[in-house]
Amino acid sequence: MFEGARPLEGLFVVSIEQAVAAPLCTVRLADAGARVVKIERPEGETARHYDSTVGGMSAYFVWLNRGKESTALDLKSETDLALLNRMVAKADVLVQNLAPGAIGRLGLSAEAIAERYPRLIAVNIVGYGQDTDYAAMRAYDMLVQAESGLCSVTGTPDTPSKIGVSAADIATGMNAHAAILEALLARDKTGRGRVIEIAMFDGMADWMAVPLLHYEHAGRETERYGLAHASIYPYRPYACGDGGAIVVSIQQNSEWKRFCNAVLQRPDLTDDVRFATNALRVANREGLDSEIEPIFAAIDSDEAIRRLDAAQNAWGRVTEIRDLPRHKALRRIEVSLPDGKRVSVPKPAIRSAGFEDVPAVPALGAHTDRIRTEFA
Repeated sequence: MFEGARPLEGLFVVSIEQAVAAPLCTVRLADAGARVVKIERPEGETARHYDSTVGGMSAYFVWLNRGKESTALDLKSETDLALLNRMVAKADVLVQNLAPGAIGRLGLSAEAIAERYPRLIAVNIVGYGQDTDYAAMRAYDMLVQAESGLCSVTGTPDTPSKIGVSAADIATGMNAHAAILEALLARDKTGRGRVIEIAMFDGMADWMAVPLLHYEHAGRETERYGLAHASIYPYRPYACGDGGAIVVSIQQNSEWKRFCNAVLQRPDLTDDVRFATNALRVANREGLDSEIEPIFAAIDSDEAIRRLDAAQNAWGRVTEIRDLPRHKALRRIEVSLPDGKRVSVPKPAIRSAGFEDVPAVPALGAHTDRIRTEFA
Protein backbone atom coordinates (compact mmCIF):
# COMPACT_ATOMS: atom_id res chain seq x y z
CA MET A 1 0.00 0.00 0.00
CA PHE A 2 2.92 2.29 0.76
CA GLU A 3 6.62 2.23 0.14
CA GLY A 4 7.72 1.19 3.62
CA ALA A 5 5.61 1.42 6.76
CA ARG A 6 2.46 3.48 6.75
CA PRO A 7 3.01 6.61 8.89
CA LEU A 8 0.33 5.92 11.52
CA GLU A 9 0.85 2.18 11.96
CA GLY A 10 0.53 1.28 15.65
CA LEU A 11 -1.89 4.13 16.38
CA PHE A 12 -5.14 2.92 17.99
CA VAL A 13 -8.23 5.04 17.35
CA VAL A 14 -11.69 4.54 18.84
CA SER A 15 -14.42 6.51 17.09
CA ILE A 16 -18.06 6.86 18.15
CA GLU A 17 -19.04 8.28 14.82
CA GLN A 18 -21.83 8.81 12.37
CA ALA A 19 -22.67 10.61 9.11
CA VAL A 20 -19.73 12.50 7.51
CA ALA A 21 -17.55 14.74 9.70
CA ALA A 22 -16.03 12.20 12.12
CA PRO A 23 -15.91 9.35 9.56
CA LEU A 24 -14.00 11.58 7.12
CA CYS A 25 -11.45 12.34 9.82
CA THR A 26 -10.98 8.71 10.80
CA VAL A 27 -10.84 7.30 7.25
CA ARG A 28 -7.82 9.55 6.70
CA LEU A 29 -6.24 8.04 9.82
CA ALA A 30 -7.09 4.50 8.66
CA ASP A 31 -5.66 5.19 5.21
CA ALA A 32 -2.39 6.14 6.90
CA GLY A 33 -2.24 2.86 8.82
CA ALA A 34 -4.03 3.61 12.09
CA ARG A 35 -6.26 0.93 13.56
CA VAL A 36 -9.71 2.52 13.69
CA VAL A 37 -12.47 0.81 15.67
CA LYS A 38 -15.78 2.32 14.65
CA ILE A 39 -18.49 2.15 17.31
CA GLU A 40 -21.97 1.88 15.82
CA ARG A 41 -25.46 1.50 17.23
CA PRO A 42 -26.86 -2.04 16.95
CA GLU A 43 -28.97 -0.87 13.99
CA GLY A 44 -25.99 0.81 12.34
CA GLU A 45 -24.91 4.42 12.13
CA THR A 46 -26.85 7.09 10.25
CA ALA A 47 -24.92 7.03 6.97
CA ARG A 48 -25.47 3.30 6.44
CA HIS A 49 -29.11 4.09 5.72
CA TYR A 50 -28.92 7.15 3.44
CA ASP A 51 -29.27 5.06 0.28
CA SER A 52 -28.37 1.69 -1.24
CA THR A 53 -26.67 2.94 -4.39
CA VAL A 54 -23.35 1.09 -4.30
CA GLY A 55 -23.90 -2.65 -4.35
CA GLY A 56 -26.68 -2.26 -1.81
CA MET A 57 -24.68 0.08 0.43
CA SER A 58 -24.87 3.83 0.96
CA ALA A 59 -22.57 5.91 -1.23
CA TYR A 60 -21.64 8.00 1.82
CA PHE A 61 -20.73 4.92 3.85
CA VAL A 62 -18.64 3.36 1.09
CA TRP A 63 -16.79 6.65 0.63
CA LEU A 64 -15.85 7.15 4.29
CA ASN A 65 -15.47 3.81 6.05
CA ARG A 66 -12.89 1.64 4.29
CA GLY A 67 -10.31 0.02 6.51
CA LYS A 68 -12.25 0.37 9.78
CA GLU A 69 -13.41 -2.26 12.25
CA SER A 70 -17.16 -2.06 12.84
CA THR A 71 -18.24 -2.82 16.40
CA ALA A 72 -21.96 -2.64 17.20
CA LEU A 73 -22.55 -1.65 20.83
CA ASP A 74 -25.49 -0.51 22.91
CA LEU A 75 -23.89 2.22 24.98
CA LYS A 76 -26.96 2.39 27.22
CA SER A 77 -25.95 -1.07 28.41
CA GLU A 78 -23.57 -1.14 31.38
CA THR A 79 -21.74 -4.09 29.84
CA ASP A 80 -21.11 -2.36 26.53
CA LEU A 81 -20.26 0.94 28.19
CA ALA A 82 -17.66 -0.86 30.32
CA LEU A 83 -16.25 -2.42 27.14
CA LEU A 84 -16.00 1.03 25.55
CA ASN A 85 -14.07 2.33 28.56
CA ARG A 86 -11.65 -0.59 28.40
CA MET A 87 -11.02 0.22 24.75
CA VAL A 88 -10.56 3.93 25.45
CA ALA A 89 -8.07 3.10 28.20
CA LYS A 90 -5.79 1.55 25.56
CA ALA A 91 -6.52 4.02 22.77
CA ASP A 92 -4.30 6.80 21.50
CA VAL A 93 -7.19 8.78 20.02
CA LEU A 94 -10.92 9.03 20.72
CA VAL A 95 -13.13 10.75 18.14
CA GLN A 96 -16.85 11.39 18.60
CA ASN A 97 -19.61 13.40 16.97
CA LEU A 98 -22.59 12.52 19.14
CA ALA A 99 -25.30 15.02 20.02
CA PRO A 100 -24.29 17.83 22.41
CA GLY A 101 -23.75 16.53 25.95
CA ALA A 102 -23.95 12.84 25.02
CA ILE A 103 -20.26 12.08 25.50
CA GLY A 104 -20.38 13.48 29.03
CA ARG A 105 -23.30 11.22 29.86
CA LEU A 106 -21.11 8.29 28.83
CA GLY A 107 -18.60 9.31 31.49
CA LEU A 108 -16.11 10.66 28.98
CA SER A 109 -16.24 14.38 29.65
CA ALA A 110 -13.10 16.46 29.19
CA GLU A 111 -12.54 16.44 32.95
CA ALA A 112 -12.94 12.68 33.24
CA ILE A 113 -10.57 12.05 30.33
CA ALA A 114 -7.90 14.38 31.74
CA GLU A 115 -8.05 12.53 35.06
CA ARG A 116 -8.32 8.93 33.85
CA TYR A 117 -6.58 8.93 30.46
CA PRO A 118 -3.91 11.65 30.48
CA ARG A 119 -2.22 10.42 27.26
CA LEU A 120 -5.47 10.23 25.29
CA ILE A 121 -6.15 12.65 22.45
CA ALA A 122 -9.92 13.15 22.52
CA VAL A 123 -11.64 15.00 19.68
CA ASN A 124 -15.17 16.21 20.25
CA ILE A 125 -16.85 17.28 17.01
CA VAL A 126 -19.71 19.66 17.71
CA GLY A 127 -21.91 21.98 15.72
CA TYR A 128 -21.13 25.15 17.63
CA GLY A 129 -18.57 26.18 20.22
CA GLN A 130 -19.57 24.85 23.61
CA ASP A 131 -18.80 28.23 25.19
CA THR A 132 -21.35 30.00 22.95
CA ASP A 133 -25.11 30.50 23.17
CA TYR A 134 -25.50 27.95 20.36
CA ALA A 135 -23.83 25.15 22.37
CA ALA A 136 -26.92 22.93 22.56
CA MET A 137 -28.01 23.43 18.95
CA ARG A 138 -28.20 20.35 16.78
CA ALA A 139 -26.14 20.88 13.67
CA TYR A 140 -26.29 19.29 10.24
CA ASP A 141 -24.36 20.31 7.17
CA MET A 142 -26.90 22.54 5.44
CA LEU A 143 -27.99 24.14 8.73
CA VAL A 144 -24.41 25.20 9.43
CA GLN A 145 -23.87 26.40 5.86
CA ALA A 146 -26.96 28.58 6.28
CA GLU A 147 -26.12 29.84 9.78
CA SER A 148 -22.56 30.78 8.82
CA GLY A 149 -23.64 32.99 5.92
CA LEU A 150 -22.07 30.68 3.35
CA CYS A 151 -25.40 30.35 1.51
CA SER A 152 -25.74 34.13 1.36
CA VAL A 153 -22.68 34.33 -0.91
CA THR A 154 -23.48 31.21 -2.94
CA GLY A 155 -26.00 30.93 -5.74
CA THR A 156 -27.60 33.36 -8.16
CA PRO A 157 -28.62 36.97 -7.45
CA ASP A 158 -32.16 35.75 -6.84
CA THR A 159 -31.50 32.48 -5.02
CA PRO A 160 -29.11 31.74 -2.16
CA SER A 161 -27.83 28.16 -2.33
CA LYS A 162 -25.93 25.62 -0.32
CA ILE A 163 -22.72 24.19 -1.72
CA GLY A 164 -23.67 21.01 -3.55
CA VAL A 165 -21.57 18.68 -1.40
CA SER A 166 -21.32 18.42 2.40
CA ALA A 167 -18.94 21.36 2.77
CA ALA A 168 -19.41 21.97 6.50
CA ASP A 169 -18.99 18.28 7.34
CA ILE A 170 -15.98 17.87 5.06
CA ALA A 171 -14.24 20.97 6.43
CA THR A 172 -14.86 19.74 9.98
CA GLY A 173 -13.41 16.32 9.25
CA MET A 174 -10.34 17.87 7.68
CA ASN A 175 -9.89 20.20 10.66
CA ALA A 176 -10.23 17.30 13.08
CA HIS A 177 -7.67 15.25 11.14
CA ALA A 178 -5.16 18.11 11.23
CA ALA A 179 -5.79 18.70 14.94
CA ILE A 180 -5.10 15.05 15.75
CA LEU A 181 -1.80 15.08 13.86
CA GLU A 182 -0.75 18.25 15.71
CA ALA A 183 -1.73 16.72 19.05
CA LEU A 184 0.26 13.56 18.31
CA LEU A 185 3.36 15.67 17.66
CA ALA A 186 2.77 17.59 20.88
CA ARG A 187 2.31 14.36 22.86
CA ASP A 188 5.68 13.13 21.62
CA LYS A 189 7.20 16.20 23.30
CA THR A 190 5.12 16.41 26.48
CA GLY A 191 3.83 12.89 27.06
CA ARG A 192 0.32 14.24 27.50
CA GLY A 193 -2.77 14.11 25.38
CA ARG A 194 -5.44 16.75 25.14
CA VAL A 195 -9.16 17.24 24.65
CA ILE A 196 -9.92 19.10 21.42
CA GLU A 197 -13.19 20.68 20.36
CA ILE A 198 -13.81 21.04 16.63
CA ALA A 199 -16.91 23.09 15.80
CA MET A 200 -18.54 22.89 12.39
CA PHE A 201 -19.54 26.55 12.56
CA ASP A 202 -15.94 27.60 13.24
CA GLY A 203 -14.81 25.91 10.05
CA MET A 204 -17.41 27.67 7.94
CA ALA A 205 -16.84 31.03 9.67
CA ASP A 206 -13.14 30.70 8.82
CA TRP A 207 -14.04 30.08 5.17
CA MET A 208 -16.21 33.22 5.32
CA ALA A 209 -13.31 35.43 6.44
CA VAL A 210 -13.03 37.44 3.20
CA PRO A 211 -16.75 38.35 2.96
CA LEU A 212 -16.69 39.15 6.69
CA LEU A 213 -13.65 41.42 6.38
CA HIS A 214 -15.12 43.16 3.32
CA TYR A 215 -18.28 43.85 5.31
CA GLU A 216 -16.62 44.97 8.56
CA HIS A 217 -13.91 47.13 6.95
CA ALA A 218 -15.61 48.43 3.81
CA GLY A 219 -19.32 48.08 4.56
CA ARG A 220 -19.65 45.89 1.46
CA GLU A 221 -21.88 42.83 1.45
CA THR A 222 -20.62 40.16 -0.93
CA GLU A 223 -23.22 39.57 -3.62
CA ARG A 224 -24.10 36.32 -5.37
CA TYR A 225 -22.97 35.95 -8.96
CA GLY A 226 -23.62 32.29 -9.70
CA LEU A 227 -20.66 30.84 -11.56
CA ALA A 228 -18.67 34.07 -11.43
CA HIS A 229 -16.29 35.48 -8.84
CA ALA A 230 -17.52 38.23 -6.56
CA SER A 231 -14.20 40.06 -6.21
CA ILE A 232 -11.96 38.98 -9.12
CA TYR A 233 -12.85 39.72 -12.75
CA PRO A 234 -13.12 38.42 -15.39
CA TYR A 235 -13.44 35.09 -13.57
CA ARG A 236 -16.47 33.35 -15.04
CA PRO A 237 -17.59 31.13 -17.93
CA TYR A 238 -18.12 32.53 -21.43
CA ALA A 239 -20.32 30.76 -23.97
CA CYS A 240 -18.64 29.80 -27.23
CA GLY A 241 -20.21 29.48 -30.66
CA ASP A 242 -20.37 25.66 -30.50
CA GLY A 243 -22.45 25.68 -27.30
CA GLY A 244 -19.53 24.97 -24.96
CA ALA A 245 -18.56 27.23 -22.07
CA ILE A 246 -15.02 28.04 -20.93
CA VAL A 247 -14.28 29.49 -17.50
CA VAL A 248 -11.68 32.26 -17.71
CA SER A 249 -9.64 33.40 -14.71
CA ILE A 250 -7.76 36.71 -14.90
CA GLN A 251 -6.21 37.65 -11.56
CA GLN A 252 -3.26 39.92 -12.39
CA ASN A 253 -2.82 42.90 -14.66
CA SER A 254 -0.14 41.05 -16.63
CA GLU A 255 -2.68 38.29 -17.30
CA TRP A 256 -5.24 40.92 -18.31
CA LYS A 257 -2.88 42.37 -20.92
CA ARG A 258 -2.14 38.94 -22.41
CA PHE A 259 -5.85 38.16 -22.40
CA CYS A 260 -6.68 41.36 -24.32
CA ASN A 261 -3.87 40.91 -26.84
CA ALA A 262 -3.93 37.19 -27.59
CA VAL A 263 -7.40 35.94 -26.62
CA LEU A 264 -9.73 38.86 -27.27
CA GLN A 265 -7.42 40.28 -29.92
CA ARG A 266 -8.43 43.68 -28.60
CA PRO A 267 -5.21 45.40 -27.43
CA ASP A 268 -7.17 48.66 -27.15
CA LEU A 269 -8.89 47.32 -24.03
CA THR A 270 -5.63 47.45 -22.09
CA ASP A 271 -5.85 51.25 -22.29
CA ASP A 272 -9.51 51.44 -21.31
CA VAL A 273 -9.58 53.22 -17.94
CA ARG A 274 -12.72 51.30 -16.91
CA PHE A 275 -10.70 48.08 -16.82
CA ALA A 276 -7.26 49.25 -15.68
CA THR A 277 -7.24 47.30 -12.37
CA ASN A 278 -9.02 44.30 -10.94
CA ALA A 279 -11.11 46.54 -8.67
CA LEU A 280 -12.25 48.56 -11.70
CA ARG A 281 -12.97 45.42 -13.70
CA VAL A 282 -15.14 44.16 -10.83
CA ALA A 283 -16.96 47.48 -10.58
CA ASN A 284 -17.53 47.58 -14.35
CA ARG A 285 -18.21 43.90 -14.93
CA GLU A 286 -21.30 44.47 -17.07
CA GLY A 287 -19.44 46.79 -19.43
CA LEU A 288 -16.52 44.38 -19.56
CA ASP A 289 -18.80 41.43 -20.34
CA SER A 290 -20.35 43.38 -23.21
CA GLU A 291 -16.88 43.51 -24.75
CA ILE A 292 -15.90 39.89 -24.05
CA GLU A 293 -19.07 37.90 -24.68
CA PRO A 294 -19.39 38.60 -28.44
CA ILE A 295 -15.78 37.56 -29.01
CA PHE A 296 -16.24 34.16 -27.37
CA ALA A 297 -19.61 33.69 -29.08
CA ALA A 298 -17.87 34.07 -32.46
CA ILE A 299 -15.36 31.24 -31.89
CA ASP A 300 -15.70 27.59 -30.88
CA SER A 301 -14.40 26.07 -27.64
CA ASP A 302 -11.26 24.62 -29.20
CA GLU A 303 -10.25 28.00 -30.59
CA ALA A 304 -10.94 29.68 -27.25
CA ILE A 305 -8.72 27.14 -25.49
CA ARG A 306 -6.00 27.53 -28.14
CA ARG A 307 -5.92 31.28 -27.61
CA LEU A 308 -6.00 30.99 -23.80
CA ASP A 309 -3.11 28.53 -23.84
CA ALA A 310 -1.14 30.77 -26.18
CA ALA A 311 -1.69 33.68 -23.79
CA GLN A 312 -0.81 31.54 -20.74
CA ASN A 313 -4.19 32.39 -19.24
CA ALA A 314 -5.89 29.97 -16.86
CA TRP A 315 -9.08 28.30 -18.01
CA GLY A 316 -11.37 25.40 -17.22
CA ARG A 317 -14.38 23.63 -18.66
CA VAL A 318 -17.75 23.53 -16.92
CA THR A 319 -17.75 19.79 -16.34
CA GLU A 320 -20.98 17.87 -15.73
CA ILE A 321 -21.27 14.90 -13.37
CA ARG A 322 -21.54 12.62 -16.38
CA ASP A 323 -18.15 13.92 -17.58
CA LEU A 324 -16.29 13.30 -14.32
CA PRO A 325 -15.82 9.50 -14.65
CA ARG A 326 -13.84 10.10 -17.87
CA HIS A 327 -11.94 13.18 -16.71
CA LYS A 328 -8.27 12.91 -17.61
CA ALA A 329 -7.21 14.20 -14.19
CA LEU A 330 -9.36 11.78 -12.15
CA ARG A 331 -7.28 9.29 -10.15
CA ARG A 332 -9.04 6.40 -8.48
CA ILE A 333 -8.66 3.55 -6.00
CA GLU A 334 -10.64 0.34 -5.68
CA VAL A 335 -12.43 -0.52 -2.45
CA SER A 336 -13.93 -3.89 -1.49
CA LEU A 337 -17.48 -4.14 -0.16
CA PRO A 338 -18.33 -6.70 2.56
CA ASP A 339 -19.50 -9.18 -0.10
CA GLY A 340 -16.20 -8.95 -1.95
CA LYS A 341 -17.41 -6.73 -4.80
CA ARG A 342 -14.93 -4.04 -5.84
CA VAL A 343 -15.95 -0.46 -6.48
CA SER A 344 -13.94 2.51 -7.68
CA VAL A 345 -13.79 5.79 -5.74
CA PRO A 346 -11.64 8.93 -6.09
CA LYS A 347 -8.15 8.60 -4.64
CA PRO A 348 -7.68 10.80 -1.53
CA ALA A 349 -5.59 13.86 -2.30
CA ILE A 350 -2.92 13.16 0.33
CA ARG A 351 -2.22 9.57 -0.70
CA SER A 352 0.82 8.63 -2.77
CA ALA A 353 0.91 6.76 -6.04
CA GLY A 354 1.58 3.55 -4.10
CA PHE A 355 -1.74 3.64 -2.26
CA GLU A 356 -3.24 0.31 -3.34
CA ASP A 357 -4.87 -2.82 -1.88
CA VAL A 358 -7.21 -0.65 0.16
CA PRO A 359 -8.88 -2.44 3.11
CA ALA A 360 -12.57 -3.25 2.79
CA VAL A 361 -15.65 -1.38 3.92
CA PRO A 362 -16.93 -3.27 6.99
CA ALA A 363 -20.29 -4.94 7.39
CA LEU A 364 -22.26 -3.79 10.41
CA GLY A 365 -20.80 -5.33 13.55
CA ALA A 366 -18.33 -7.45 11.60
CA HIS A 367 -15.67 -7.11 14.30
CA THR A 368 -17.85 -7.02 17.43
CA ASP A 369 -17.11 -10.54 18.67
CA ARG A 370 -13.38 -10.14 18.14
CA ILE A 371 -13.38 -6.79 19.98
CA ARG A 372 -15.33 -8.27 22.90
CA THR A 373 -12.75 -11.04 23.20
CA GLU A 374 -9.76 -8.72 22.83
CA PHE A 375 -10.97 -6.24 25.45
CA ALA A 376 -12.62 -8.68 27.85
